[in-house]
Amino acid sequence: MDVDAYSYAHRGAWARLDQLSRRGRLTGAEADELVVLYRRTSQQLARLQSHSPDPELIAGLSAILTRARGKVLGTKSSTWTEIGRFLTHTFPAALYRTWPWWVAVAAAFVATAAGLARWIEGSGRARDLFGIPDENEWVTAPGGAFETYYTEHPNEAFAAQVWTNNAWVAAMALFLGVLILPAVYLLFMNALNVGITAGLMAEADRLDSFFGFILPHGILELTAIFVAGGAGLKLGWTLIDPGRLSRVEAVARQGRATAAIALGLVGVLFVSGLLEGFVTPSALPAPVRVGIGVAAELVFLVYVFGVGRRAVLEQEARQAHTPGDDTDWLALPATARAQTTSGTR
Repeated sequence: MDVDAYSYAHRGAWARLDQLSRRGRLTGAEADELVVLYRRTSQQLARLQSHSPDPELIAGLSAILTRARGKVLGTKSSTWTEIGRFLTHTFPAALYRTWPWWVAVAAAFVATAAGLARWIEGSGRARDLFGIPDENEWVTAPGGAFETYYTEHPNEAFAAQVWTNNAWVAAMALFLGVLILPAVYLLFMNALNVGITAGLMAEADRLDSFFGFILPHGILELTAIFVAGGAGLKLGWTLIDPGRLSRVEAVARQGRATAAIALGLVGVLFVSGLLEGFVTPSALPAPVRVGIGVAAELVFLVYVFGVGRRAVLEQEARQAHTPGDDTDWLALPATARAQTTSGTR
C-alpha cells in the first residue's frame, strides 16, 4: 500500500478538519463542512486501519478525529437557525437542482391543457368522449358554478380546504413519481380538468372570467404541483439510472432532496391557499387580482433561481475545497495512485 500517496491526497482535508475543530465559533456553512469532513475522515481512518500498519499516521488521524468529535457533539444549533438554513439553503437548492424536470412538466401540462381546451371548445366528439353534457350554462354563466365555487364558503374555511387538497395532490405527485406512470396519470388528470373547464368557458365566450379566477392563485398553485411532479419523476428516474453512484446511494440522496421539497412545498401551497381563499374571490378588479398572483409567482422564481442558485454554488465551492473520497485509493495499483495524485502537486 502506498501510504504516502494516500496521505498526500487527503492531507489538505485532514488539515482543514483539524483547523475547524480548533476554532471557537463556526458559521452554519463551516459547521456543515465540519460534519462532512468528520464523516469522511472516519471512513478513511477505517480503511487505513485495515490496510496500513503505520501507527504514527493512524495515531495522528485518530487525534484529529477525537478533537473533531468533541466539536461536532458540542455544536448545537437553535431551531430557528435550522429553519433559517432550510429556507435559505436546503429547500431552494433542491428546487434549483430539479428545475429542468419541473419546467418540463409545466410545459407538458400547459400544452396538454391548452390542446384539450381547444378540442373541447368546438368538438361534439370530445364532449361525448369525456361525458360532458350539452347544457353547461349552470357552470359557465355569470354567477354559475365556476364562479360560486370560490365564494360559497367563508374565506378562512375555503383557504384551509384548498391548502389541504393541494398538499395532498402535491404529495401524491411527489411520492408516486418513484413509479413514474402513476405520477404521469395524476398530472394528466389535473391537466384534463383544467382543459375541460377552459374549453367550456371559451365556448361560452367567458375566458376573461376563467383567467380572472384561475390566475390569481393558480399560477403559484400549479407551479407547486409542477415542482412536485418533476421532483417525483426525477426520483423515479434515479431508480432507473443512478449514474456514477450505486442505486441505493443515488436513490437515498435524491430521496432526501425530495423530502426537503415536500416539506418546503407545504409553505408554498399555504401561500397559494391564502391567495385562493382571500384574493381570488375578493372584490378587487381582475387585473389587480391577477397582478397579485403574478407577483407571487415572480417571488417564487427569484427564490429558486436567485437564492437556490447561490446555495448550489456555495455547496459546489465547499465540495471543491474538500473533495470527496469516492475513489477507493487503497484498491488502486501504486502507479495509478501516483498518476492521480501527481496532478494535485
